[in-house]
Amino acid sequence: MLKLCGFAASNYYNKVKLALLEKGVPFEEELAWIGETDKTASPLGKVPYLKTDAGPLSESTVILEYIEQAFPQNPLMPSDAFAAAKVRELVRYLELHLELVARNLYPEAFFGGKVSDAAKEKVSQQLEKNITAFATLARFSPFIAGDSFTLADCAAAVHLPLVSGTTKIIYGRDYLADLPVRDYLKRLGERPTVQQVNADRKTNTELMLQRARAKV
Repeated sequence: MLKLCGFAASNYYNKVKLALLEKGVPFEEELAWIGETDKTASPLGKVPYLKTDAGPLSESTVILEYIEQAFPQNPLMPSDAFAAAKVRELVRYLELHLELVARNLYPEAFFGGKVSDAAKEKVSQQLEKNITAFATLARFSPFIAGDSFTLADCAAAVHLPLVSGTTKIIYGRDYLADLPVRDYLKRLGERPTVQQVNADRKTNTELMLQRARAKV
């Protein structure tokens, strides 16, 4: 039995969880907050990490590729090599060029911190440029890579809402508003797997905030 370790407020944890649910792979969840992780399984103390019969794995994208290869049922990657590469390309853009850029704003957007005006301006410029590039790749027809639900949708389902929400909070407007993201996320939200992930995320986020308040 696979054991997915981390916490459901994490978008990277939920990316893996959604893939497991979509593929119908049995797994258990093990709650592990940052600072309380198993360093033998995740040397950098990051989440998620996966415990398998063969040993542990860290890094969400590596975990996804393992799951896809080890459990070929209900594939989330195209069999065509180029189409599969385009899915990986979308995942890279979503994570490296959108979410990780927006993440610089999370301290102020979600955690009561402060981000400098200079940093906000830099992030704004990066996001504007990167979203324009991302728009040339995303299909939304009806899924982000085309007509099939793929690993790119697992990433988009958890990352795009954060990018939208963060920019609305910090800049007063949704930087993704010119893309059909809202309708796309609404379609994804009709999937039982996405509904389960979102419900668990909401519950775990409240628990995370309770823990944070208790430490103040």
